[in-house]
Amino acid sequence: MDARDAGERIERELLILTRNRDTSTPRGVRGGGTLDRSAYVLLSRLEAQGPMSIPEFVEAFGFAASTFTRQTSALLRDGLVERTLDPEGGVARKFRITEKGLARLAEQREVFVAGVTDVIADWPAERRRRFIADLRRFNTDIERISGRSWPRPEAEPVERR
Repeated sequence: MDARDAGERIERELLILTRNRDTSTPRGVRGGGTLDRSAYVLLSRLEAQGPMSIPEFVEAFGFAASTFTRQTSALLRDGLVERTLDPEGGVARKFRITEKGLARLAEQREVFVAGVTDVIADWPAERRRRFIADLRRFNTDIERISGRSWPRPEAEPVERR
């Protein structure tokens, strides 16, 4: 199989994966219902990286500033983030995840993790490790090409072949 054929097959499986995640309504999420995908991603980024300004969101994701202005406005309105002074003394205001935002994110993440856990429960440990390593490699290669990385915990080493 050449790279183009593999790319087409991976694209299809990623489409199906995204559809499966988006259409599986997390059950049991309290506190105002589920977060939409953009809120989940932004809150996850703030949790991983700490306070960010609109220009930092633009740099991290590569979307227009207006996209983040709209998304952060909704998060502010819902009390999931708050504006704060730059902890490093800069002029720009930054957005910081609130306790409410952390709680909603943790609650929804637990539902998603439980769903994934159900899918891989019967997989042997080695298959799980291999899948995680391959998925991480795929993502870090995308990050290398795009120049936009996602912060990960230090305790998660990248496994290379």
